[in-house]
Amino acid sequence: MLTYICKILLLFMHILIRASDEQKNILLAKPILSDTTLLWFDNNITIADAYIDLLFEDEGNVFEPIKDKLVIVSSVIETCENLPSNFCRINAWNSFLEKEKLEAATLNNAMKPLFESIIKQLGYEVYFVNDIVGLIASRAIAMIINEAYFGLEDEISTKEQIDTAMKLGTNYPYGPFEWANKIGVRKIELLLQALYKTDDRYKPCDLLIKEFSN
Repeated sequence: MLTYICKILLLFMHILIRASDEQKNILLAKPILSDTTLLWFDNNITIADAYIDLLFEDEGNVFEPIKDKLVIVSSVIETCENLPSNFCRINAWNSFLEKEKLEAATLNNAMKPLFESIIKQLGYEVYFVNDIVGLIASRAIAMIINEAYFGLEDEISTKEQIDTAMKLGTNYPYGPFEWANKIGVRKIELLLQALYKTDDRYKPCDLLIKEFSN
């Protein structure tokens, strides 16, 4: 495997990507290296040097047949422990893919050089974290959003006022409710439910669950 990685890093890269139109536009706006060719998944798995699935969490694992190449999936809840050994994770939630750095996790240390090289070729930096449910940043944001819903439930203030206060007080790019809408309340609720299984601090607010159900 290490021999394959060393060779592939020296070649022009062809990367097959499964993405929404919005995600595609975000990637195309990045400073992609000139020796990198992006191919876009159209329901057919074509030959590539590596594969990226930004819709994995929402639409399932289409690259499961790939066994001998690196597959990078956007997976906040599902850990590498439950994925094939050639799969690595990133967090590509809305508002995360636009950043300069991507949070990543892998249990396959032999894949790290190729993983990091591909991410850099797409115009990102990568920082590795432990392979845990929620990774790091999404855990923190989910908790912030959940607490904002508790505040709304207690009638502390309105959504708009809480968003404004958080942006002014913390210099966050979005308020908690703006973040929830951008990421998707469903994703936040599912992550909180997954974390709540082992940690009571992540118990989802009833109002958040109700909004997700609606």
